[in-house]
Amino acid sequence: MTGQNFTPFPILKTERLTLRQLSSSDDNEIFALRTNDSVNKYLDRQPSTSIDDARNFIVAINENVQSNKSIYWAITLTDTNNMIGTICLFNFSENHSKAEIGYELLPDFQGKGVMQEAISSVVNFGFQQVGLKAIEAYTRFDNQRSTKVLERLNFKSTSTVDENITLFTLSS
Repeated sequence: MTGQNFTPFPILKTERLTLRQLSSSDDNEIFALRTNDSVNKYLDRQPSTSIDDARNFIVAINENVQSNKSIYWAITLTDTNNMIGTICLFNFSENHSKAEIGYELLPDFQGKGVMQEAISSVVNFGFQQVGLKAIEAYTRFDNQRSTKVLERLNFKSTSTVDENITLFTLSS
């Protein structure tokens, strides 16, 4: 399959994780992610100020998925349905050969290999199912955990965007 068609929603499973579609029941976890200072310090976004912000975010994300503009997964441990983070492919090039990957994880689950497992699964999906030729990730210089995960998965630093951000690229 080449191109973006995210209907039906592709559920991805790994040894420990299930990546599933965001649902309205994820509102508390989305709120927790989007208000967490240690998560937000690496992201260029305004923190959520209410649970309604989180609910509106979920609606907007699922509309983008339905219109095939992006694909956005809730990361859960396989033995529970509770969301512990998110991962997405977005900003697709016009010819669908390139996309950007983004991800975030609640601090209690960081440093345990969860994100490496999730990124690996999404990269495989992007290359094998969507037909991407390259996946890009932007990280801040001071976000060493993210940089190390990307490097372990063979992403290469391809340019410096500004004094704070590096672009990493993985090609199929």
